[in-house]
Amino acid sequence: MASPKVTFLGPMASFSHQAAVETFGDSYELVPCLSFADALAAVQNEEAEYAIVPFENSTNGSVVQTLDLLVDRHGAYSDLEVCSEYYLTVHHCLLARKGLISAERHDYSVITKLYTHPQAWGQCERFLGKTFKGVERQDVSSTSKAGEAVSNTTTEVNAAIASRFAAEHYGLDILEENIEDTANNTTRFLILANKNSKHTSSLHLSPHKKPTSEERPITVSKTKKTLISFMVRQDTLGTLADALIIFKDSGMNLTSISTRPSQIHAWKYVFLVESETDQTREVVPDVMDSLRNVTETCRHLGTWANQLKSRSW
Repeated sequence: MASPKVTFLGPMASFSHQAAVETFGDSYELVPCLSFADALAAVQNEEAEYAIVPFENSTNGSVVQTLDLLVDRHGAYSDLEVCSEYYLTVHHCLLARKGLISAERHDYSVITKLYTHPQAWGQCERFLGKTFKGVERQDVSSTSKAGEAVSNTTTEVNAAIASRFAAEHYGLDILEENIEDTANNTTRFLILANKNSKHTSSLHLSPHKKPTSEERPITVSKTKKTLISFMVRQDTLGTLADALIIFKDSGMNLTSISTRPSQIHAWKYVFLVESETDQTREVVPDVMDSLRNVTETCRHLGTWANQLKSRSW
């Protein structure tokens, strides 16, 4: 019997791959995709059970590519919903081909170009400003792709910002570790499933990453999260306020509001609202009924257990 499939943004050794490994372990077949859209399409078409995509970073904010897919302006992913989440602590490293640069001497003057994903630039700005001021930056589709690009370049000396996971995969030297601006730099990943699939109706993930002996005990939140998207009329006074008050009146604590262009016409937006409630309360059906009365469109994008953990001292 074939193993269930999980899609993620490839190539192998990306942070998305690392999150998939830590979340799903060896019991799933992990399938790299060329884009977030390809990862979601595989689940929409029931070619895979789950997709895991980055949603936001604690240092650099929302991943707009994921927001745009969740907005789903053309109905390409109408059967998908968020069923869980995973928090990955992100540590960036400076990587180069084996033997080209001495990590002990920290002489990086020979490096002519840096590669990484756009999100990583903002997460490592202090290190880059101090060490690589004026050096050309090349955007690539993932941090793993940055490692791959550097490993394949023989005509010049380049470096990548990627993970230790990527360094081991591509056989690169680690010149610097933990170059991110903040030590608790964390990316939250959303796990999406097809709501019509019988194989994904009851997901209860237990992350496969084993804690180290130095890590303190953790406490898991007792709340659940809900993600809803909607559009409001912009020619009527107070329509956004009317929509938001519904969440308050229903006892849903709003934790974030994101906006993306609707592409219907200029300056009209889709709002993505995330909220928390107690795990025992079932308020989403009533909230959606109320939203339909005050919005042009609205969609429930999923409800799942809050996986945010706090350390006990």
